[in-house]
Amino acid sequence: MTVNSKLLALDFGEKRIGIAVSDENKKYSFARDYMQNDKDFLPGIFRLIREENISRIIIGYPLNFKSEKTIQTEKTEAFRKTLEDYLFKNSYTADIIFFDERLTSKIAESGLLNSGMKKKKRQEKGIVDSMSAQIILQDYIDKLKNQEDKRLCQDLVGGTPGLRKIIFILSREGSNLGDFP
Repeated sequence: MTVNSKLLALDFGEKRIGIAVSDENKKYSFARDYMQNDKDFLPGIFRLIREENISRIIIGYPLNFKSEKTIQTEKTEAFRKTLEDYLFKNSYTADIIFFDERLTSKIAESGLLNSGMKKKKRQEKGIVDSMSAQIILQDYIDKLKNQEDKRLCQDLVGGTPGLRKIIFILSREGSNLGDFP
């Protein structure tokens, strides 16, 4: 991923598409206004992609609870292809990946219910779509961070014989790393 670039998450739907964008450090996700899934969507999302310097697009991947594809999964795969073709035609390069979106709409609805937002505003379906995109993106960011932390720990322990010995001695002695001056 390029420096100062951001991540974009899309929660694809036949009528609306929820949108979320990360910060430049790729630590936090922010819901954006949803867009109607119509003829203006591709030019509109492309404008956002360019303005926000998006390097990776994460599309919520709908599977059922048995991890099987559904009709909506096939529509989402077709949407990805359309988006890839549009970006290619406009000479823009960004990774496009799928990420599990199971239960994100239910989590978003629950979050909105507990948010104190007025009932009329909560009933606007596009808000749930964008909140779902935000949840998808934050889950993706957190997964990347966890993988990075795990890799750092493995490199730290596995890469230096002296450090492995110190960690072994500390663990054997029951020492706490916080005890060091």
